[in-house]
Amino acid sequence: MIKAKNNEYTQWGERRQSRMFVRGLHLDVPLLIGIIMLSAIGLVILYSASGQNDAIIMRQLMRLAIAFTVMLVVAQIPPHHIQLWAPWAFGGGLLLLAAVLLIGDEGKGAQRWLDLGFFRFQPSEIMKLAVPIMVAWYFADNPAPPSLKHIIISCLLIIVPVLLIAKQPDLGTSLLIASSGVFVLLLSGIRWKHVSGFILLIATSAPLLWFNLHEYQKARVMTFLNPENDPLGAGYHIIQSKIAIGSGGIYGKGWLNGSQSHLEFLPERTTDFIFSVFS
Repeated sequence: MIKAKNNEYTQWGERRQSRMFVRGLHLDVPLLIGIIMLSAIGLVILYSASGQNDAIIMRQLMRLAIAFTVMLVVAQIPPHHIQLWAPWAFGGGLLLLAAVLLIGDEGKGAQRWLDLGFFRFQPSEIMKLAVPIMVAWYFADNPAPPSLKHIIISCLLIIVPVLLIAKQPDLGTSLLIASSGVFVLLLSGIRWKHVSGFILLIATSAPLLWFNLHEYQKARVMTFLNPENDPLGAGYHIIQSKIAIGSGGIYGKGWLNGSQSHLEFLPERTTDFIFSVFS
């Protein structure tokens, strides 16, 4: 009886030490488990989508290893340090976006990259983190709910980088960054009347935004709304993705048996159309 009690206390102590170790690393255990599970599922689907290509899986594993390492390192940074760095990261990102418009490297009809000789990168990727952190930094010392003045200033913090990225042109990334900033704005405790006004402003300005889009961007929107208008041209890829999802039915065709991806009806089946492969 005493031995059983001692074993129970030992196990309890070991579990407590494990929890303290994880807390010492500043990691959210449920969130970490969810990320690991999603990464594992992604690797399994990628193996099927790539035609069982081991090289692609190894590259993805390397990227995941780097990502988890960065996550672990960043988790050790005290939040007040991130708060101090936010304006510098945001300002540096704006300067890099301006440099892209002046001396950026062009590819596939878009000027989105800075070429440093040994590698090139997209400064817009920095803004995916810098914009929401900057908006959070601005609201950190202001009382909730934010006043109309603070809302307008935060909107300017979002709009400036979004316009610079849209100018490249990169509509997808600009919308993504705008969304990340708007979500922080919504979570700041903004009043519903201001939310309603914001929605009304977007609705009334939609025609102006539409006429300022490039022709290929308008074509993408129209294709998204009705791909059947051009089934063998612009709408082909969307139609094939819908066929792939539908052909799987409720239970799917089974792992490694996705006909639409293996027969190459789906373009970019290991990246853009991976959800269709999964379905």
